[in-house]
Amino acid sequence: MKAIDLLSNIMRDNRFTAENLPDLEKKLFFEGKRRRPYLVRFSVLLFLSTIIASGGILVDSTATVIGAMIVAPLMTPILAITAALVMGRTKRSFQSGLTVIAGIIMVVFLSWIIGTLSVTVISFESNSQIAPRISPSLIDLIVALAAGAAGAFAFSRDDVADSLPGVAIAIALVPPLCVLGISLSQSRWDAVLGSSLLFLTNLLSILLAGGAVFGLLRLSSASIEGQDLTRESRRRIYTYVAFGILLVTVPLTFTTYRVSQDSLTQLQIIDITDRWLIESDSDLVLDRVHVFDKDVDIIVRGFSDPPSTTELGQELETLSPKIEDARLDIRISKEIPILRSGATEISSSQAASH
Repeated sequence: MKAIDLLSNIMRDNRFTAENLPDLEKKLFFEGKRRRPYLVRFSVLLFLSTIIASGGILVDSTATVIGAMIVAPLMTPILAITAALVMGRTKRSFQSGLTVIAGIIMVVFLSWIIGTLSVTVISFESNSQIAPRISPSLIDLIVALAAGAAGAFAFSRDDVADSLPGVAIAIALVPPLCVLGISLSQSRWDAVLGSSLLFLTNLLSILLAGGAVFGLLRLSSASIEGQDLTRESRRRIYTYVAFGILLVTVPLTFTTYRVSQDSLTQLQIIDITDRWLIESDSDLVLDRVHVFDKDVDIIVRGFSDPPSTTELGQELETLSPKIEDARLDIRISKEIPILRSGATEISSSQAASH
């Protein structure tokens, strides 16, 4: 009960009035002479953030992708859509929607070009910037809803606007689109579907959660003038958005279950591989195990020759009959003299995979 009272007090203290409404409109809507400079800035920032994000994804750099999230300006027009709907302004919502659609097309097309021209070998299963974005889960939906609400609240208050970069990082709009474009360039249709699902989840969450926050802060009551959408029309639109979220929940639930099963299988394979190496008296050590649906990759490193893999294969078959392809990658390092001068010997390390 106290939590409800606290939430009511927060909403009451931060509700919109006719006096502070122009501040929000200035931050979200760019009309008249302000529209062209805004579109130029929007395009430049989106162009640069796409290059940064695509490069970070290709080289598997978390820091680079985070930098792209901060630069990306896509969250502003999406919040403008939901704010315009709450305010009952069809024209503003339509203009912001066109900006979002143009931005999506731009990001996907540019990342597709980058993926096509890239000479980097792209691993969709082991790349830490790609794998989670092609297998979104219910956690992503929960994070997106919270981030959408935080974004709307941050835009409504000047004293919490510094939180917007953190919101942009949490909701990550451009990276999924970049993964989508790169997946298209490699004809990986499963990854195309997964990254599209993640972006759609984020988009719908911003619209629904952002609209809920704007509604609770009485944005509609503060913006009586110029409304051309009835309350019934606005309610119907948000009903469609909520229904859309329910639809994406179905595949998110499926991927959540699959990821949890893969994680359990991964832990079991780690235990089996460690035990196999110990019982074989091998100097090799387990580097990592990657499980993706029915495929398993096991990577071990060391300086000695590999032991027999018969026992390991039998245990893997016993563990999970559903495994269709299990690969053991053994990377052996050996010192090979490349130069001798008197008592001095310079050696290099050579890696071999089996």
